[in-house]
Amino acid sequence: MKKYLILSFMFLSLIVTAQEQLKGVVLETSTGKELPLSGASVYWLDSSVGVITGEDGIFSLPYKFSYSKLVISYIGFKTDTISATENKYIKHVLQVNNDLDAVILTSRKQATVKSYIQATNTFTVTSTELLKAACCNLAESFETNPSIDVNFADAVTGTRQIKMLGLTTPYILIATENIPAIRGASQAFGLSFIPGTWVESIQITKGTGSVVNGFESIAGQINVEMVKPTTDDRIFVNLYAATNERVELNTHFNTEVSDKWSTGLYLHGNTQQQKHDVNDDGFLDMPLYNQINVMNRWQYTNLEKGVISFINLRYLNDEKQAGQVAFNTDTDKLTTNNWGSQINTERFEVSTKLGYVNPEIPYQSIGFQTAFSHHKQDSYFGLNMYDIQHTSFYSNVMYNTIISDSRHKIKTGLSFTYDQFEELVKTQNFERIENSFGGFFEYAYDDLDKLTMTAGVRVDQNNKLGLFVTPRLHARYTPWGKSAFRASIGRGKRSANIFAENLNLFASSRQINILNDGGKIYGLDPEIAWNYGVSYLEGFNLFERNADVTFDFYRTDFQNQVVVDWENPFEINFYNLEGQSFANSFQFEFNHNTFEGFDLRLAYKYYDIQTDFNSGRLEKPLIPKHRLFANAGYETHRTDKGTQWKFDATYNWISAQRFPSTDLSAPQFQLDDFSPTIGTLNLQVTKVFSPKFEAYLGGENVTNVRQPNPIISADNPFDSNFDSNFVYGPIFGSLYYAGLRYKIK
Repeated sequence: MKKYLILSFMFLSLIVTAQEQLKGVVLETSTGKELPLSGASVYWLDSSVGVITGEDGIFSLPYKFSYSKLVISYIGFKTDTISATENKYIKHVLQVNNDLDAVILTSRKQATVKSYIQATNTFTVTSTELLKAACCNLAESFETNPSIDVNFADAVTGTRQIKMLGLTTPYILIATENIPAIRGASQAFGLSFIPGTWVESIQITKGTGSVVNGFESIAGQINVEMVKPTTDDRIFVNLYAATNERVELNTHFNTEVSDKWSTGLYLHGNTQQQKHDVNDDGFLDMPLYNQINVMNRWQYTNLEKGVISFINLRYLNDEKQAGQVAFNTDTDKLTTNNWGSQINTERFEVSTKLGYVNPEIPYQSIGFQTAFSHHKQDSYFGLNMYDIQHTSFYSNVMYNTIISDSRHKIKTGLSFTYDQFEELVKTQNFERIENSFGGFFEYAYDDLDKLTMTAGVRVDQNNKLGLFVTPRLHARYTPWGKSAFRASIGRGKRSANIFAENLNLFASSRQINILNDGGKIYGLDPEIAWNYGVSYLEGFNLFERNADVTFDFYRTDFQNQVVVDWENPFEINFYNLEGQSFANSFQFEFNHNTFEGFDLRLAYKYYDIQTDFNSGRLEKPLIPKHRLFANAGYETHRTDKGTQWKFDATYNWISAQRFPSTDLSAPQFQLDDFSPTIGTLNLQVTKVFSPKFEAYLGGENVTNVRQPNPIISADNPFDSNFDSNFVYGPIFGSLYYAGLRYKIK
């Protein structure tokens, strides 16, 4: 069956009867050399037939004899109308519109870009949005985005975790340039291993993702586009320092080796070696750490032959120390002298991407991706040891073409993954090898007006999960004007890496129990879930300024789930779901360009997330039902010398969160059923002195909100009541930072 289905997918991709097409590429030269211009509009004059150029600037659109004039436009560039015929390959360079300053001013780069034409509910966080906060790593890149929730996992390790649709990172496919990146052993700290300055943009897709990127996506997909040697600054330096004595340095060096080869060397280092105990509980409020992160990136571009390729080499060394202030690693490690923790991670990665677009038939392209990584983490938490080694290989080959004309597009391909895990949990060893081979087929329809649809299916054979099918469907309909109604449905399946994904639970005295023994992964069965969603986006003018509102509702239904049950304060139990588990998420968002240079964003989110535990149906712990979000940003007019001021403020209000039960604890260790509500305010101001130099100053949690006594039994950490996981708000209090950025184009 497997071979038949995969061969059928490949056969369908070859049955194409293409009508006459006009092909070409759109370029720009603002940097002094010709570069592809992604997102340019290309359409036939006096018609509704048009397309948007892809990442490589290439386009292909239907041609009829009656068509003769082609319009090419992009914001900030001069619009050109040229003569064109079907037998002529178009190579056109758009020129920057230097004569229309007013147009350039009102078309300043958007911080978050929402699409009215994509079938998926995807929006792009640009570099403008990322600079609204210090954004030292990927985990801190979502502070100004209402769709992603950011919080600390525990009061010891300083781990930031994110949630989408109320579900944590294991249910979100997180990729770098469409290669799955944060998975397996890197789940706990992987977001902090990607420096913010390395990020060019982030595409966030709510709901189930494309079948092209794998079967693991359930709640959504986050794809990180890294800076590229050909478009990044030739030299870039970012220096950051905070009042907690955290210091970071980022440097980028990019150079053109030849007319086709470019390379970049990206260096990141951060350190925090000062002990802080603001709440006087005897524990560090944040870990001490050092991180060295190096990436070498090569880019090959040959537009004449339609080839573009990337090669990435990366090395990471990350060391953390947490626990009691008095803890000494030389004398107290794995003893009861003082409670302490060390987490040392070494990681090596190499990845390649190769894309080929047929210069004669530009709607046909082939892409190939490979990625290899080796992740080694040695760690202990008090008397609990946890070591993991994860060796991973990923490959994906994809073919794109059209059927009949550019309204009908297909993608098909094959993928292979290999994962080897070796874990030491206290004194017990867990080892497994997972491999998966699969094929996918995706059809996209675009009527060039009101309707777009993407339907996909993949079939995978996994040595632990068996043979299974993953279907997914996305549709967008525009009933009128500037609007988009979207719906999606899809299925996801995944192996739960219960220890790596719940690393914070080692920072307690709980007994770990796995209650099932019949499954192939830790004795547990794989997780399976369906995700359904609808959304509506409406753009309009309010007080003669641009505005938009978004409503979306998503539901995730688990057919099977690995339940993480810590309702007994002395145990952590893992078992397969018996009954129901679901997550309902509703979000309303409003954006308004209130006046020139000032943007306002408001959002409200409601969560209803419940699971049938062994003790009955309960709300998932430490997830608020209600969240309010507000962000305001103001930029002054950029002067002729390039000087400018930028101001940003972000407020988050979080409702009460349910605590896991502490009824069995001694009275002095029992907590209320729910946490208090909290609100935090972040501020930042940036002064741009010139196109080369800028400085910024900011504060996180400037209202100094702090959770008192976040650690249970902090004065006796080797007692059975010790637990650092009841965290619902900030621990350190206010934090202020300053930094500077220097760049040479």
